[in-house]
Parts: sequence; C-alpha cells; structure tokens
Amino acid sequence: MKPKTSLKDIAKIVGVSIPLVSYVLSNKGKENRVSEKTAKRIREVAKELNYHPNWNARSLKTNKTRTIGVIVADISNPFFSNLARNIEDEAFSQDYTVIFGSSDENVEKFSKVLDFLKMRQVDGFIIAAPEGSKEIISDLSKLGIPFVLIDRFFKDLKTNYVTVDNFKASMQATNYLLKKGNKKIGAVLYDSSLHHYQERHQGYLEALKQAGVPIDKSCIKKIDHNSLKTEMKRVVKELVADAGADAIYFHTNTLAEEGLTQMLALDRKILKKVDVVVFDQNSSYNFLEDPIPYLHQPIKEIGQKALRILIEQIKEPDQELEQISFATRLENNSLKP
Repeated sequence: MKPKTSLKDIAKIVGVSIPLVSYVLSNKGKENRVSEKTAKRIREVAKELNYHPNWNARSLKTNKTRTIGVIVADISNPFFSNLARNIEDEAFSQDYTVIFGSSDENVEKFSKVLDFLKMRQVDGFIIAAPEGSKEIISDLSKLGIPFVLIDRFFKDLKTNYVTVDNFKASMQATNYLLKKGNKKIGAVLYDSSLHHYQERHQGYLEALKQAGVPIDKSCIKKIDHNSLKTEMKRVVKELVADAGADAIYFHTNTLAEEGLTQMLALDRKILKKVDVVVFDQNSSYNFLEDPIPYLHQPIKEIGQKALRILIEQIKEPDQELEQISFATRLENNSLKP
C-alpha cells in the first residue's frame, strides 16, 4: 500500500517549512503572512499528491473535530430540509463539516441520535427539539456542550435559540382572513405542548379576540402528529360541511399539504369558496389553480444565525446566550399583478 502523503512531503517539493504548509492547509495562511503565490503552490501540490489531513491527529491536538451535529424534527418536511441545506452551506464556508440526523418528532429516536453524535465528538449541536425532550436538552446544557435550538425552544430553559415570532405571525395570518370578511375561521393545529405551536394557537385566538369575533371551539381542530392522514379527512369534513367554516388557517405546511388534499377531494372548487392561509411555504402550493397565501419564514437567515452563534460559543464557551426571533412575512401571490 502506498504511504499517505504528509505535510513533510509537500514542504519538500515546494521548498518551504512544514509549519508554513500547515498554516496554508488549515486556512491560516493570511494571518501568518504567507504570500498568495506560495499558498497557491502549496494547495496545488497538495491536490497533486492527493493529500488528506489526519483529522484524528488534529482533533487530539486541538480537542476540536470541526464537525457539527444537526438534528432536525423531520427531514422530509421542506422547512427542515431547506434549513439543513442552509446550515450546511454556512458551515462549509467556515470550514466545518455537518452530520445530520432526524428525530421524526420521536423523543426516543432523538435521544439515540444525540448519543451517537456525542460519540462522534462533534464540537456542538443545532437542534430542533421534539416534544418531551426538555430534560434531555437540560442535561445537554449541564454537560457544557455548545448547542443552539432552532424553530422551537423551552421557555423555562436558558439556552441559545433561533426561531420566528410565532405569536405575531399567527395574528398576521388570522387578521388577513378577517380582513377578507371571514367570521368563521377554522384552525388546524397539532395536538402538542411544544411552545412554538402554543404560541401560534394563542396568536390566532388573540386576533379573533381583538376583532370581537367569538371563539367557536367547533372550528378548532387538533391533530395527532402520528395519525395525520387518517384524522385530516374527518377534520376537513367537520370544518367545511358541519361547522360551515368560511376560512381555514393551517398552523404548519405539513398540515396544509394533507388538508388541501382532503379539501380538494371534497370539492375541486373549494378554494374559491373557502379562504386558506398557511404557516410556512410548501412547493405543492405551486401546483394549485388558486394561490395559497402563506407565512414566509426567513430560512436562510435562521440557518446562518444559528450556525454563527454556535461557532462563537465553540470558540468562546463563556459567550453570552443569544435568543433570536425573526419576523415572518405574509406572501400572497393572488395580490401580485
């Protein structure tokens, strides 16, 4: 077997010192005043010799692996897949590698994925915590491992988090439906104790309250995450046919995707009779004849901010915690000329 190329091999060919080669290949050439010409030559020789750094040796020396564990709630959800991609892009630009995992909103799976990534000695985590994981997150904090929560957080735990203002967003969505003259606005949400879902529900209720519209409990439908398809058909029928809702606010894009499918199965022209607004975007809306207004979340900004906060804490463990809430924007293609 051919021996692996070392820094010494590259240094010998280029005619420079081994430390200087190390500076360049660890992206520290500029700060150590290595000329661009020399740096370029070092990279060319490294590529020609198929050089790969010894990460195990580097991690033993620095106690850092330059890897980050990202655990999302459901990688099949467009929101989380787009978020993961943006985190990966930002990490790459800062010379970090990302290892992904998905909890599928299951706390036991989340715990196993977290333990696996701990064993891989990642430098920190970006986490969309599932319901029931509060104690696990609390223990992670006690271990002193850097992490940032995204999309959802636990209001009585002091952690870094990056999310959106779910309360204001839901008020915005509900007010949109109210301004269109709707009085019987259905709400479809997950039956969950997670704080961000609770905030969305409270925003919907507050908007109705401020508009002087009585709360009709028959128009509020909570769905079990594990039985989405089976429950949605019943929920849509109860809202449209039984309760006579003239509008529906779906609290997530996954709820909307199945909800719109069931609505159209009930009546192909239903979106001309019942107004709909959705929290978050889904590419499936593009295939509908009638535009679906939705609350746009700044996914790129969320991913970049979470990654930057995490890297800062990896570098400076005593860094103050950051809690960031971005604003959403109502996108309504039907209003465009």
